[in-house]
Amino acid sequence: MILHGGLIAMRIAGYWRGLLIEGPSGAGKSDLALRALDHGFRLVADDRVVAFVVRGRLYGRSPDPLAGLLEVRGLGITRQVHLPFARIVLAVRCVERADSVDRLPEFGAVDVLGLSLPCIEVWPFEPAAPNKLCNAIERLGVGSQQEYQTPFAAPKERSGA
Repeated sequence: MILHGGLIAMRIAGYWRGLLIEGPSGAGKSDLALRALDHGFRLVADDRVVAFVVRGRLYGRSPDPLAGLLEVRGLGITRQVHLPFARIVLAVRCVERADSVDRLPEFGAVDVLGLSLPCIEVWPFEPAAPNKLCNAIERLGVGSQQEYQTPFAAPKERSGA
C-alpha cells in the first residue's frame, strides 16, 4: 500500500524505529523530516511510503525512484543519506496550527493495513517539534494527565482511597 507521507527512523537499543509522518500537502511533513535529521533521525521515505506487513509488524520504504530524495522547499529535491526500510512504530499527524495540539493529549491510534499504530499530533513548524519526536520515539507515546500526576500525589490519593 502506498501512503502519502514521510518516514524517518531513529536507532534505539540496536533497532531502527520509524515514525510515519502524515498530513495534507503543504502541512510541513518534509520540513519536519529535514529538521529531524539533525536530531539523529535518518530518512527512509519522503512524500510516498510503501507500507507492508511482515509477521504482524508494519514496515515502510520509499518507492525506488524516490529513494534518498527529500523535497526542501526553496531548494528543490535534495539527496540524503537514507535507510532502505524501517519498522513503523509511531504515527505523527501534522496539524495546521500550534493551538490545535492539546497540552496534555490522550494517547491516540491509527489503523494502517489492519494494524493499530500509536499516534501523536505535532505542529511541524514548532521549533521544538524534532525534540518532541525524539522524546516520543524513545518512549513510544505519551501518558495521560492522571499517569503523569500519580507519582506526585499524596499516598492516600495514589491508592484511590
